[in-house]
Amino acid sequence: MNRRTGLLFVVSAVLFGGTFVAAKVGLDHLPPLLFVALRFDIGAVVLAAFAATRLSWADLRPRTLGDVAGILATGALVIGLTNALLFLGQQYVTSGVAAVVFSLNPILTPVFAGLLLSTERLSHRGIAGMGLGLLGVVLVANPEPSALLGNGPGVPLLFAAAVVGALGVVLIRRADATISSTARTVWGVPIAAVLSHAMSFAAGESMAGVTMAPAAVAALLYVGVFSGAIAYLAYFALIDETDPTRANLLFYFVPVVSAVGGWALLGETLSVLSMAGFAVIFVGFLLVSGLWANTSRMLSTAVAPLKR
Repeated sequence: MNRRTGLLFVVSAVLFGGTFVAAKVGLDHLPPLLFVALRFDIGAVVLAAFAATRLSWADLRPRTLGDVAGILATGALVIGLTNALLFLGQQYVTSGVAAVVFSLNPILTPVFAGLLLSTERLSHRGIAGMGLGLLGVVLVANPEPSALLGNGPGVPLLFAAAVVGALGVVLIRRADATISSTARTVWGVPIAAVLSHAMSFAAGESMAGVTMAPAAVAALLYVGVFSGAIAYLAYFALIDETDPTRANLLFYFVPVVSAVGGWALLGETLSVLSMAGFAVIFVGFLLVSGLWANTSRMLSTAVAPLKR
């Protein structure tokens, strides 16, 4: 974990966390799949402008089958299908339930990495950290048990989103692409937009009868520009900098950002249980990320003079 990795982690977690707050607003005005499609339309335009000014065709051109596989895993799986399932699932459950179910993503990632990437294995300390992270998310979200065990399609859809997202990031790493994560994102977001529009059309969604209130426009701009373009640039760079397992730890912090954002912007409350959950998530993160030993040494150094 260096300064660049830490910055990418924080930017991704904060911007993705804001998505849940914006989604609460946007889904009141737009059908879910159309909302996702319009989000990535905006993201694609932003990334196209970025690529036109910062990247050459040599930077963008896929050269190998690994490049093509990486782009498809990025656009079709991690961005497109994951978000479609996530937004569909959020229609049927509370944001707390959505946070808990989708936070299975960091736990599923090392499972796929162990199967598909022979060099990536979690230690016993890492497994304990994963468990603590999930416990922290449960404390923060504090969902009703009956909601988690409900018979509606919300939980299965959210679980499918977690599975697809975890598998997708591992397949990106396995593809061993030669083009940069930035180039893969520039290609991937338009692919996600096309896929989302196709699913929206197949589901019979349309703009007919939709009223775009100012709040809905603001939500759409946020998920399109900030969590639809900037966040994915940071996220896929983070995967290349570290590995899928450690990169996806950010999804433990997404409910924290969402809870704080809901408190600051939507007037939601932050309970003592949520605050305890923040601390538990942080300890789990230290264990899995490998920062626990460094933190322990720092604390020991700080306390040593007090013992004399």
